Formats: sequence, structure tokens, C-alpha cells
Amino acid sequence: MRKVLLISAVTLALLAVTIAPAAGQEKVRRLPVGEYVDKMKAAWIGQMAGVGWGQPTEFKVKGAIIPESQMPPWNPGMINQHGNDDCYVEMTFLRTLEQYGWDVSIRQAGVDFANSGYPLWHANKEGRDNVRKGIAPPDSGHPQFNKHADDIDYQIEADYSGIIAPGLPNTTIALGEKFGRLMNYGDGMHAGQFIGAMYAEAFFESDPTKIVRAALRCLPAQSQYAGMVRDVLQWVQDNPDDWQKTWQQVEDKYHKDPKYTHGLCSKPGGEGAFGIDVKLNGAYVLMGLLYGKGDPDKTILIACRSGQDSDCNPSNAAGILFTTIGAAKTPARFTEKLDLKAKYSYSDYTVPKVFEVSEKLAREAVTRAGGRIEKNDKGEEVFVIPVQEPKPSKLEQCWEPGPVAGSKFTEEEMAKITVKAQGGEGGQAVDLKAAVEKFAPGWTVKNCGPDMDPGSKDEWGGKKNVLETHPLNRDTGCTLSKKVEVPAGKKTTLHLVVANDPRGDFDLIVKADGKPLVKKAVNVNTEAAPNKWLTEDVDLSSFAGKAVNVELVNQPTDWSWEAAYWAEVKVVSE
Repeated sequence: MRKVLLISAVTLALLAVTIAPAAGQEKVRRLPVGEYVDKMKAAWIGQMAGVGWGQPTEFKVKGAIIPESQMPPWNPGMINQHGNDDCYVEMTFLRTLEQYGWDVSIRQAGVDFANSGYPLWHANKEGRDNVRKGIAPPDSGHPQFNKHADDIDYQIEADYSGIIAPGLPNTTIALGEKFGRLMNYGDGMHAGQFIGAMYAEAFFESDPTKIVRAALRCLPAQSQYAGMVRDVLQWVQDNPDDWQKTWQQVEDKYHKDPKYTHGLCSKPGGEGAFGIDVKLNGAYVLMGLLYGKGDPDKTILIACRSGQDSDCNPSNAAGILFTTIGAAKTPARFTEKLDLKAKYSYSDYTVPKVFEVSEKLAREAVTRAGGRIEKNDKGEEVFVIPVQEPKPSKLEQCWEPGPVAGSKFTEEEMAKITVKAQGGEGGQAVDLKAAVEKFAPGWTVKNCGPDMDPGSKDEWGGKKNVLETHPLNRDTGCTLSKKVEVPAGKKTTLHLVVANDPRGDFDLIVKADGKPLVKKAVNVNTEAAPNKWLTEDVDLSSFAGKAVNVELVNQPTDWSWEAAYWAEVKVVSE
């Protein structure tokens, strides 16, 4: 008697992926191109959602769990992270691939990275400074030249590699060898390959544990990063309903134990101790994914509340999770305010352009890997992707690095690098002379950094003709200055109207001939109460009969959305 087994379309699709093919039959996975595009869009949206929600908390809590009461609520406007370093670095890598193709050399990737103009920190900054000085990759990321080589940087920006390589873990590994070595080495580079591999798998698998286990095969098994992944998988299994207990196990081993925090940049520590080590923050990514159990809010909040680099980590976790969900099923609160016209910093890429370039590169990735694009019986395109056995990079350890490559740029290559290394953290100072002259004639500006697109604004916060400034780096404020003649016999007042970005704050410092007159936190303009302005009147009468150099400093506090918006700057004598 024959038995009839009814199998759903979903089950058949899974069987096509997991059951070994018959002898002589190719082992492939099929992904409709339309489904790829839907998931790819969600991957980019997820990144911005995670970093946007976590951004107000970045590095504010270290070595401790962020209390639930301190987490900001989600605001749909948080999605627009075009000016965030967790998003814009990837645009440089995409542009290099778009412009030069998949066979682009690591040296050309280094030249393009050198010519980027956005602010950078830690491994990214030191790697970029190295290539600007002529130290070509892979040495630009080697610990001998880069003391941040096991920081989180390539892990932050490796999302692109899996997004353009669906089901192709070896492609993500190869991209890490090309772009990850610009700034990282050892676990710092391996971590990005792992993140990319999770994205690549998320186009076919929705179970976070299975995604993590698939990507684990892309790591050198003896690396400490791979050990961290195995630890977190085991701790989650042991504590399935208590993520905070797993957090403590992570803290004890990957933050406090000097055998696992090696002291290049991050030092072993506990509560209050800064930790940007890739293993520690990578564990928080995994905790968000594994304890979030497919819920976008829980995934982001757990990765964020774990602390340290608490916007980057939920960005990775949310990007991977949203890939499994797809854009069509992504909750509207994460997309309704998405600005499709805004460009990523120092890039011509808008969100739609990123979607377009990603699809183009993915098509090329599939065919380059030996796959093809077919049409199904409905005439729809389908990626036919060969199943790959991961081939991890060789084991490297930042604390016991191998020899340098002795890689230097030639004179011809150096001639293509138009931006030279700058001192301090942050980007190269921008020229706001014309904008300042338009806004406040006679005033000058120095140390204005490029972040958040400073300059003249026709309208901002309900006021016309606004000047935006931004500090040069986390230590150096942007300064407006003017030689002011203070007349005798009159009351002279410096009248200021200024506001902060709703997502951050800064300190307003007013000096006269170097003497501090005012230091005040500017935090009037918030998400809850937008378009608020601080009015500050500074009495200069004590300088009557003198010419004094007045300075207005936009001083950073915690290096988080530190722009100042100036509506009025004028001296009034009466």
C-alpha cells in the first residue's frame, strides 16, 4: 500500500538545501533574485536601525549592563545614520569594488581608503594614517604599525561582505583578506570574516543559532575569536533565559582576564573600564542574536544594553536578523522615516544607490563562484549558488604576530593619495571661511571637523541662516573667534543663540583673551523637545576700553553628535 506524504513548499526548499545530492548531481542552493533583493535591503536597514537606536548610549556604560530605564525609546527618525562611521566606511569598499571590479588589488583598496575624508578612530584611523604615510596593506593593519589591530573596526564594517555574497562564505573570507587587512590583523580581521559569513548564511537560514554555527566554520578553529563563539553558544545553552548571567561570564573571561584581553588598545578591566576588543564586543553581537530569538527589539536592546561599543554591536546583530526577515516584513517603524535622498558621508551613495550596487555585485559574486542565474517557470530570475566548504584564513594572533610584509607604496601610488595623515583623532579640518563670513562677518574659524556636514544652513530648528560647526576630534573643539573693541562708558554684551543636535550635546565655552567666562552644557534641543535654543548673554563690560580676543568653543563631551548650531552671534554695546 503506497503512502502519500504531503510536504510544504517551505519544507521542500529546506530539503533542497540540506539533503546531499545524488551522485553526479551538483550541490547548490537556490535563491530567487527578488527574495535576495528584499533581504539585502533589510540588511542595510537593520544596520542603520541598530546603530541609530544604540548611538545615544555609545561607550557611556563600560564593564556593566545598561539599566533598562536608561535606554532611549525607539524614534523612527533614528534610522537615518548616513553620517555615522558604522555605516559610511562600507561605502568606500563598495565603491572600490564597483569601480575596479572583484579583482581589484589590496593596494588599490588602500589608496581608496587613504583618500576617504570622513572621521575615523582606533584601528580604522591608524590604518588610514599608515596608508597615507606610505605603509601599504597588509602592513597597515599589522600590530607592528597599528596598535589597534585587534579592535572592533573591521567587525563593524564587514556587513557589506556578506550582503553582496549570499550563501558564499569563501567570498566573505576573501573580502576580509582584501579590505579587513587595511586596518586589522588576527582576531580583528577574522571577526569581520565571521560577521560577513553570518550575513551570507542569513539569506538561507532564519535560526540564529544555525547562522552562528555556519559562520563559525569560517574561522581558524584555534583562534581566540572562535573560542569566544563556542563559549557564547555553550553559555546561552546553559542559561537559555538569563542573558545577564551569560553577560557576566563574557565579562569575566573576555574583559577581566589578561589571557584574553591582550593590552594592545583595550586593557584588562572591570566596571568602568573601556573595552573595544573585538572578542568582547563580538560576544555582545552574538548575545543579541541568540537571546533576541528573532525579535528585532529584543535583539537590538540586548546587544546594546551589554555596553561598551553599544551602537556598533546592535548594528551588526540587527543587520543579520533583518536579513532573515526581509524588507517587506520589516516593521514600518524602522522604515517610515528613512531618507532615501540623503547621501552617506563623503560618498555619492544614497540608500537606493547602495541597493543597486549591492545587487550588481551580488550577481557578479554568484557567477564568479561558479553559480549562475536561471529563470523559473514563472519567468523570475533565480540565483543558483554552489554550496561552499569554508576555507578559513590562516591563524594569526595580534599578541604574537608574524613578520611584516615590508609593503610600501611606490612613488606613483603615493601620487594618487591626495590626503595626508593628520594628527589626533577625527578627520581633516574643513574650510568654513565663507560660511562663517556669511553668518557673522569678521569672525574666523579653526579646528572645524568634517563630521555631520558642517557649514551654512538656510534653515535649521525653525531659524534661518544657521551656521553648523563640529569639533575636529574628541579633544579639540571648533573655535569661532574675533578681535572685539569694547568701548568705554557703555555696557557691552556678547549675545549668543545656539543649539545642539537632538541626538547629542556639547559644551559651550566662551573666552576673552584666554580667560574663561562661560562653560555651559548645551542640551536644550532634544528628540522630546525639538527646536529649542539656548540664549546666552555674556557681559564684556569689564574689558571696557580694550581690544580683546573673544573665542566661542564648540567643545565635545562624549564624542556623540557634537555639532553646534549657531543662530545668532553678535556684540551689542549700549
